[in-house]
Amino acid sequence: MPQKTFPPSRAPQFRFADTLEEQERQLASNPLMRRMQAARRAKADDPWRPLYHYVNPENTLNDPNGLCFWQGRWHLFYQAVPPEETRQHWGHAVSDDLIHWRDLPYALHPGPEDRCYSGTALVEEERVVAIYHGVRYGNMVATARDPLLLNWEKLPDNPVIPFAGADDAPPPYGVFDPCIWSADGAYYALAGGIIPGQREGRYSATDYLFRSQDLRTWEYLHPFIEGDRFTVPGDDGACPYFWPLGDRHILLFFSHMSGGQYWLGDYDRQRQKFVVDAHGRCNFGATFPAGVHAPTAAPDREGGVIVMFNMNPGKPTYRMNDYLGDFFGDQGGQDDDPGQAARHWDQILTLPRRLTLRNPHELNIEPAGDIESLRHDHRLMGPGVLPENRDLLLDDIRGNAIELQVTFDPKQSSMVEVDVLRSPQREECTRICFFNKRGFRYRQPHADDPHAHRVMSTMLSDPVRHESIISIDTSLASTLPDALSRPPESAPVFIEAGEPVRLRIFVDRSIVEVFVNDRQCLALRVYPGRADSTGVSLLSRGQDAELLALDCWQMRSVYDPA
Repeated sequence: MPQKTFPPSRAPQFRFADTLEEQERQLASNPLMRRMQAARRAKADDPWRPLYHYVNPENTLNDPNGLCFWQGRWHLFYQAVPPEETRQHWGHAVSDDLIHWRDLPYALHPGPEDRCYSGTALVEEERVVAIYHGVRYGNMVATARDPLLLNWEKLPDNPVIPFAGADDAPPPYGVFDPCIWSADGAYYALAGGIIPGQREGRYSATDYLFRSQDLRTWEYLHPFIEGDRFTVPGDDGACPYFWPLGDRHILLFFSHMSGGQYWLGDYDRQRQKFVVDAHGRCNFGATFPAGVHAPTAAPDREGGVIVMFNMNPGKPTYRMNDYLGDFFGDQGGQDDDPGQAARHWDQILTLPRRLTLRNPHELNIEPAGDIESLRHDHRLMGPGVLPENRDLLLDDIRGNAIELQVTFDPKQSSMVEVDVLRSPQREECTRICFFNKRGFRYRQPHADDPHAHRVMSTMLSDPVRHESIISIDTSLASTLPDALSRPPESAPVFIEAGEPVRLRIFVDRSIVEVFVNDRQCLALRVYPGRADSTGVSLLSRGQDAELLALDCWQMRSVYDPA
């Protein structure tokens, strides 16, 4: 059992009524709610604080946690540091549409654990069960039953999966970020972990499986992942989320080295193993700086999975958690002074993404929620020719909080480029580049080849599958001396023969997200330093391309009154 308990949080804590009407009445006069609203107003003019991506109202935001749908509403939790504290709590927000979020009081407060780190939520008929990591204590369980999930109760048996005692041998499993599901009358939980390698730092990603009948006593079974040949040495299996997806299962996770990822495979219930045969990335480079971080996910009740990620900063404007010190030097590290910490923020959340199966080994990835409700001031152009090698600056289309939909036929051009957050003379711009059929070529295996891999079976009707590449290049995104660019973020996407390319681009002050034909998504943080870096331009390299349509909308803040 743990050798030490930690003091209770100094952040405000409240007990609320059990009916929705009374809870709403109490929230309307709650001093913490008024404080959060004031904090949002005070930070609204920050040039890099997004308008329609979720940001903690008061301070820092790290891993998102416990996304769930309860009694007709979406609930989002996340690692938050209140101004009174230097320790992580679970922040809390609620939404009817996954886009407009309303802040709620902190849900989980540390004590007896040191900090409340990552975990997931399981919705049952009468309650929601949260499982999370209690830093320096063990993995914990808490439950809530009220309409807005304001009243959480930690189990008296916590930590339900403890660290080894001081005199005990280390366990054969990790005690880290957990996730939870139920099946066949039992609860199952994963704990994020690694399999040590023979070389220092060359461990492999895995997750460890536990089973319980009552949430209080957990039996360790074994490492859960079987057949992984996709992750690289140095990856770990943090922040796991495991759920059915179509006739397969998905396991989303986070690598502290290379960012958000997922496995696809089959759940062998007899052996309680997840046999993986496909894999994808949500980050196509190192997670720091400016990359995609950890997922939180939940079923959407229509066969898909909704996932959101936090995004890492790429500028040392804000105080970071301790593990960012290597990137920002003495700018990194959490402030010891709570008042000083209250004046800083860093990470943000991506838009929600809906994941469904495209085929047994590939996902559809599309924006989720009522994002269209934010649109106003529509501009459009096209159709027309994109002439070769001519930089086309669009006079009437600009902004730093916009949605762009660009549909084109690349024809024989070597690259079609959309620049956003561009200054008039291109001193600053973020480049979004589509390279038609410049990715890997997957050839049909010979029918008599006994070693032809299963993944090729979906391609037998095509003599060659030739992927294209979508890329975000931030090397010109900022002229500020402390803005950290990174190598271009480049990802494969398969476009069918004769299919137009559809880019759905979301620009929100310091984030650019790009969805391609609802099959791939890239996201990066950017920090334009010029007030006039709001332009949009198009370019077809080498030969003409055909612009089929371009639509642009300015986007409202999700925090504006209805």
